[in-house]
Amino acid sequence: MTSRPQISLLISISALIICAGCAIQAPPIVQKEAPQTTAQQKAAQLALASQAPLMPTLKRKIALGRITNETNYGRSLLRDRFDDPLGKQVTDLMSKSLTESGAYLVFERPDLNRVITESQISGAKLNLIGVDALIVGSLTEFGRKTMGESGFASASKKQVAFAKIDIRLVDTSNGHVFFAASGSGEASTETASTFGFGSQAGYDGTLNDSAIRQAVSDAINRLTTELGNRPWETYILKAEDNSIYISGGKSQGIRPGMLFSVMTKGEKIKSQQTGAEISLPGKTIAQIRIDSLFGEGELNEGSAGSLILGSIGNYKPDQLVIRFEGTLK
Repeated sequence: MTSRPQISLLISISALIICAGCAIQAPPIVQKEAPQTTAQQKAAQLALASQAPLMPTLKRKIALGRITNETNYGRSLLRDRFDDPLGKQVTDLMSKSLTESGAYLVFERPDLNRVITESQISGAKLNLIGVDALIVGSLTEFGRKTMGESGFASASKKQVAFAKIDIRLVDTSNGHVFFAASGSGEASTETASTFGFGSQAGYDGTLNDSAIRQAVSDAINRLTTELGNRPWETYILKAEDNSIYISGGKSQGIRPGMLFSVMTKGEKIKSQQTGAEISLPGKTIAQIRIDSLFGEGELNEGSAGSLILGSIGNYKPDQLVIRFEGTLK
């Protein structure tokens, strides 16, 4: 027969277990409406976007070199340095991110031999296009850790994956590295239990992919910001009378009515200090207005414009550049 003190003890333990089980349940989330409704906020954003000036988005030609894995993760005695699945994953994610950004024309270089082989099989002539810059880099930090805490009646476990990518931009004309950036990412998941009640989780392999994806996105954002600060320039395809045909069209954000400056290419002089060629500043000699667009596809588009100020004189098209100055008619 159970004594009265034992019954009291059992009741106390039962109450403690019930309270602890309730403690791990998060209170319901109450949605609060902002001072302006969601519909009003969207309408304000659309109105602001319609007032913003149209800006061309020059899709710079970028070649993506293979991004290598320089960490110890994924290495073994059975794999040599050419068998790099993690590096290939980072390269593919970066290629996807660059393409989806809408700011680049991405050209493959790691798999160039496969492209050449395929063109030979099909009998097509492979017309390789030069690029503005080459991206090279490596995965310099990658790993995961498990952290946990335990108490009298509760325990928690947190899995964290982290990654860091270092990239650099190389000028293909002289091999000079003119920009370098790092991108980092972290992903985690956490479980908790009280008296054995609560969520349970084993090894989560998707955390690795999430951390790498965030690191790639971070690096691409820094790259885009740097290149976005450089002037928008393109080139003349043909000039006849007062008509000027330039590279770039609809997919690069060019619209009829935009105004562009025609500038001379600055003279190139070899620097005695660095041994490199330095381009002197050019001068503005004319201004054109875009009248119409032509072509299909990012590589085959162009724009037709008219001279509204100045003249190109006796300059040849390859002696001139076209620069957008942020002015609309």
